[in-house]
Amino acid sequence: MSVDAESVDLVGDEVATNVARAALFAALAGAGAYVSFPNPLSPGVPVTLQVLVVFLAGVYLGAAWGGASMGLYLVAGAAGVPVFAGGSAGVGVLLSTTGGYLWSYPIAAAAVGLAVHGGLDLRDPTTVGLPRLVGSMVLGTGIVYTMGVSGLMLVLGVGPIEAFLAGAAAFLPVEAFKIAAAVGVVRSDAIQAA
Repeated sequence: MSVDAESVDLVGDEVATNVARAALFAALAGAGAYVSFPNPLSPGVPVTLQVLVVFLAGVYLGAAWGGASMGLYLVAGAAGVPVFAGGSAGVGVLLSTTGGYLWSYPIAAAAVGLAVHGGLDLRDPTTVGLPRLVGSMVLGTGIVYTMGVSGLMLVLGVGPIEAFLAGAAAFLPVEAFKIAAAVGVVRSDAIQAA
């Protein structure tokens, strides 16, 4: 019995492309974790470029694959790949002061993707209006900091006001720059496409 393997597609080209793109954004999130410096107003939560990558994953990959890419990032870090802030890794990081932020990444990327694309179907992100683009990233920021502050409350045993001041208010100016940078990346693509 002979089998003609040339006529069998094990994985479609679109799926293979999306898996590769998700892996790329997971790697970019890991690289963004290495751009890390302490925030003197926050206990144990550094400033990194990871949230910028979360925004871009949602914008370029959409809800499903953007969320999957950040899920892959978390799995890699939990498995011991040094992709968390400062080159850390392991399940313990997901249960530390930064855990709430990390757990939020797949959810935030999916939310940004849903908001930018208006659903699960992808559209060209360069055609998305500025208010929708910025609004999607503000939504993503809200998710990241809601979960991050909740994580701080659990891990540090502090109240909501103290956790918000240390875990969100101390970072919001930096997040505004990340949103501006993400908009700049998307808009530069629009200029190059024109």
